[in-house]
Amino acid sequence: MNTVVNNANEILVDCRNVWKIFGARAPAAVKAVSERGLSKKQVLDEFNCVVGVADASLQVRRGEIFCIMGLSGSGKSTLVRLLNRLIEPSLGNIAIKGKEIARLNAAELRDIRARNIGMVFQSVALLPNRTVLENAAFGLEVRAVPKDERNKTARTALDKVGLSDWTSRYPSELSGGMQQRVGLARALAADPEIILMDEPFSALDPLIRRQLQDEFRQLTKSLGKSSVFITHDLEEAIRIGDRIAIMKDGVIVQVGTAEEIVTKPADAYVADFVAGISRIHLVKAHSVMLPIAEYRSLQPQHDVNALLQTTPEADIGELIDLTMKSERDALAVVDNGSIVGVVTTRGLLRGVAGSPEQPHVTA
Repeated sequence: MNTVVNNANEILVDCRNVWKIFGARAPAAVKAVSERGLSKKQVLDEFNCVVGVADASLQVRRGEIFCIMGLSGSGKSTLVRLLNRLIEPSLGNIAIKGKEIARLNAAELRDIRARNIGMVFQSVALLPNRTVLENAAFGLEVRAVPKDERNKTARTALDKVGLSDWTSRYPSELSGGMQQRVGLARALAADPEIILMDEPFSALDPLIRRQLQDEFRQLTKSLGKSSVFITHDLEEAIRIGDRIAIMKDGVIVQVGTAEEIVTKPADAYVADFVAGISRIHLVKAHSVMLPIAEYRSLQPQHDVNALLQTTPEADIGELIDLTMKSERDALAVVDNGSIVGVVTTRGLLRGVAGSPEQPHVTA
């Protein structure tokens, strides 16, 4: 299996202005959306059609874990199925590695699913009469890969997910977490560049769920895979994702890193989502520091070179620990050998509380 990330800036999934409208009058609704710019509510009122996804745009880079989260009915599972054309889009363009999947014929679509895209669902749907090894090798069997070769590849994948000693067992002998590992191994055995995960851990106990979250992130990164991970749990998205898209009523409300979403929510809906999230390990020094020029203008008597130093990526927890060790109530933030800002006590409190206001220096 490939373990090298070739180009971290390469776009593997490019979704632009995608709509999915369900209902008997969907074609007329699509035409109205295209020509008149109707909203989701207007489509329902005028055509009795349901908008599952509305004008969604996102890009997933090579090696990136991109989480899509939202409550039930937000459109996240519909969107992930659009990405490999399990559902046909009503409007818009989706490209996988530069190929618009709506233009692919049936054989081309099967090939891109088999070679470029793996998928793991909440219900992993293992074949009960087949062993763990046979389940992990099933995708390769469908591709007519010779038995010895597919079993060797499947064994490697099962070893990656910690199931090398369970190859001869059957699904009924496995726990829920182990079954999800088999599903992931089955996806990895095909060596796809992109793995789509639709709430794969949501039915598991919290402890097992956290363990699998950590294992999935570490494994995906070590293999250089890209992933679109669907979840309704913001803490899971924060734990796993490099970037997060938050959906509501079929619309992508905000896309950003966990820190960006927590510190700069796009609207009241997102703000409500992040209100209970601890910022201790999310918010970094660069988000709460005062620029060095501003600090010096407000506190010209203070010698910033005498402050304890930290990095722009140090989180609130680290900053609090450093502040407790310091004789001064401020820390110098150093980047590339130069002091670029100062974190004050007020800035730390702002970071913990999530206040969007710029602090005034009291250090």
